[in-house]
Amino acid sequence: MAVTTRTLSATEKKHWWLTNRKIVEKYIKDARSLIATQDQSEIASALNLVDAALAISPRFDQALELRARALLYLRRFKEVADMLQDYIPSLRMGNDDSSSSSSSSSSSDTSSQQLSREGVKLLSSSSESPVRDHSFKCFSVSDLKKKVMAGLCKTCDKEGQWRYLVLGEACCHLGLMEDAMVLLQTGKRIASAAFRRESVCWSEDSFYVTNIPFSGDSTNAPPSTPPRTLLADSESVAQLLGHIKFLLRRRAAALAALDAGLYSEAIRHFSKIVDGRRSAPQSFLAECYMHRASAHRSAGRIAESIADCNRTLALDPTCIQALETRASLFETIRCLPDSLHDLEHLKLLYNSILRDRKLPGPAWKRHNVRYREIPGKLCSLTIKIQELKQRLASGETGNVDYYALIGVRRGCSRSELERAHLLLSLRHKPDKATGFIERCELADERDVESVKERVKMSSLLLYRLVQKGYTNVMGNIMDEEAAEKQRKKAALQALEAQKEKANEAAAELNKVVESNSTQMSQNRSMVSSSTVNPAVFQGVFCRDLTVVGNLLSQAGFNRSMPVKYEALSC
Repeated sequence: MAVTTRTLSATEKKHWWLTNRKIVEKYIKDARSLIATQDQSEIASALNLVDAALAISPRFDQALELRARALLYLRRFKEVADMLQDYIPSLRMGNDDSSSSSSSSSSSDTSSQQLSREGVKLLSSSSESPVRDHSFKCFSVSDLKKKVMAGLCKTCDKEGQWRYLVLGEACCHLGLMEDAMVLLQTGKRIASAAFRRESVCWSEDSFYVTNIPFSGDSTNAPPSTPPRTLLADSESVAQLLGHIKFLLRRRAAALAALDAGLYSEAIRHFSKIVDGRRSAPQSFLAECYMHRASAHRSAGRIAESIADCNRTLALDPTCIQALETRASLFETIRCLPDSLHDLEHLKLLYNSILRDRKLPGPAWKRHNVRYREIPGKLCSLTIKIQELKQRLASGETGNVDYYALIGVRRGCSRSELERAHLLLSLRHKPDKATGFIERCELADERDVESVKERVKMSSLLLYRLVQKGYTNVMGNIMDEEAAEKQRKKAALQALEAQKEKANEAAAELNKVVESNSTQMSQNRSMVSSSTVNPAVFQGVFCRDLTVVGNLLSQAGFNRSMPVKYEALSC
């Protein structure tokens, strides 16, 4: 009786397994036909079918591949990365680093040697689940490439090869450029090696490359048809790899210029990345904007640096470095309320990190800070917030350095201010602030509106601050011009007063000179009268005597005159 029961249970299990297998195969077949239509709604329906198949058989590799590709078609890259996060090289290496750092000092050398030999887990086993599978083979990236090039990967599972290209493309769209490059290159080499191995037994008539993108389905193919490989995607993979390498080279050149102190050169390289014709991933652009903000800050361009921090926070609201940099910039120009606002936001972010015991975002997201650094940063941040609150309580609110914000020197001319203000207004106009989103490939298209709202709000605040700074600086320039006019007027009045005094002094001098000349003429006349020639008086006396003689002759005195008198008359 017991034997019969065991036989029946085994028969039932076999029947259940066969029934579920048929259901799963039907779901997979229908899902493939729906995905082939390339329609978004049909692909979403196919995703539901694949999820139903995975609910029955969670370890079915073809269903996992279809689900990953459907998510990739729907541009849901975060879900692809979450699904295959154990195969991301940087995440694996980061976990190894964290585990080695928490180990004791005595075993640190041994663990580092093990890490150097261990490498990155990329391929899955057909008998285990692709998630948290401990039977996966581990290779270092260099060793894996050598084995692929040498043809030693024959024992690798062909069912796991799709993870390279699918996950590599998802990592590229998520901004994990180094991981994407390693995954795509490795997947391309493994596919090429598999194609070379399989092509040995093919006839010349069947030697071709199919355009079907799936690698595991060859059940319906004719006997002469070779197995389908990932080599069909080689052209798109090559283009994607070329774009990734270009962005990485440009970023490396920009970072080298930034480290060397060539800030204008670094700004030029970062600008070519963020303003390029071809779109770039959201996370990668946020990182480039953050580095360009540092270059602008080092070059003394406060407004430009604040604008780049705003763009970074619009793309990544949890960027700790952007919040710290913007708070420091506001404190530099003595805009203390805005600096305090950013520090309070940063404090809330630190508290949430400590509460959740992990950094914000998914596990594969990159951060510029480690979790163990958060408590110390929180303590120093609390002290900084208290200092700013004390400065605000003491009334230090109205002395904002608008000259540094606009980028002009103190005592600048009106033309210099107007030129700097015009450039800032054209670059940071609120209605044009969202233009960079067109060149940004968002990880989730549903985030477009929220990103635009954050950009508009932050750009409007910066634009208003610039306008307020322009009004303040222009008022100072007008006051200086009015004071200069007043000084010129006072100098002119003083000059006129000096001229009047000089004229008065000249008039008095002329009077004195005239009086002196009159006195001198009088003195000359007196002197000339006292020193007259005696001959003149002798002639006058002779005439007088002649007149007297005539009168005497008329009076009858006709006597002759003495000789001496005649001589005198002569």
